[in-house]
Amino acid sequence: MKIRHLTLTLVCAAVLAGLAATPAMAQTATSSGTSVSTGTSTHESTRLSTEFISFAGSDTNSQALVTGLRDGTAITLTETTTATATTPSTTTTTTFTPATGQMGYGNVKIALSLAEASLAQAGITDPTATELEAALNGGTLVLADGTSIDLKGVLALRAAGEGWGQIANSMGFKLGDVMRSPKAAGAASASAHAHANASVEKVVFGQSHMTDRPSATDHPGKPDFAGKPDFAGKPTLPDRPQIPDHPSRAGRPGG
Repeated sequence: MKIRHLTLTLVCAAVLAGLAATPAMAQTATSSGTSVSTGTSTHESTRLSTEFISFAGSDTNSQALVTGLRDGTAITLTETTTATATTPSTTTTTTFTPATGQMGYGNVKIALSLAEASLAQAGITDPTATELEAALNGGTLVLADGTSIDLKGVLALRAAGEGWGQIANSMGFKLGDVMRSPKAAGAASASAHAHANASVEKVVFGQSHMTDRPSATDHPGKPDFAGKPDFAGKPTLPDRPQIPDHPSRAGRPGG
C-alpha cells in the first residue's frame, strides 16, 4: 500500500509540473511570433528607407516618408542649406499629411517611385521638401521662366479611386518602367517634354484636381433638383371600382 501511495504521489506531482510549464511555453511561442512579425516589418521599412535616401535628400527624411505613408500620419521633412561666405546655414521643416490613409509597404514603394518619376519628368532630380509634397499630394510648380507644371499628386489620384497603373498611364509612364527605375523613366519623359533641368521659383498648393474638381451643382445646363415639378401637381389615377361583395352562403337558394 505504501508503494502504491508513493506511485500516485509521484504521478500527481509530474502532472502538476507539466501544467505549470504549459503557460510558460505558450508565452514563449507567442513572444517569438510577435518578435518575428515585428522584425519583418522593421526590415521592410529599413529596406525602403535606404532605397529612397537619394530621392528624399537624407536618411531621416526617407524614414519619415516611409513611416508616414505606411501609417497614414503626418510627415515632417527637414532641409538644411549650406553656409556660404555671406549667409549662414539654415534649417527648415515642412509637414504635411498624406492624402491617403494607411498603406502596405508595396503601395508605399509604388507611391514613392511614381512621385520620383513625376518630379524627374519635370526636370527635378534633387527635390526640395515642398516639391516632394507637391509630387505626393498635388501642387503647381512655378518655374523661373514664368511657366508652370501642374502635379496632380500620386496620393491625391490614389485617394480619388484610381489604380496605380492608371495613375502611371495618366503621367505618360508604364508602371513596370517606373518600378525598375523611376528616375530613368522620368528623365526620358522630361527630354520629350523639354523639362530637363527645370528651375522652380515656387510651389503653389491647393491647385490639384481634388480642389479643382467641380461639384454637382457646378455643371452648366444641368437642371437643379429644386426646379423639377412637384409630384403633388401630377394628376392622380382614378379610384379603382370596388368589387361588390359576394352574397353570403345563407342567402343562396336552398341555404
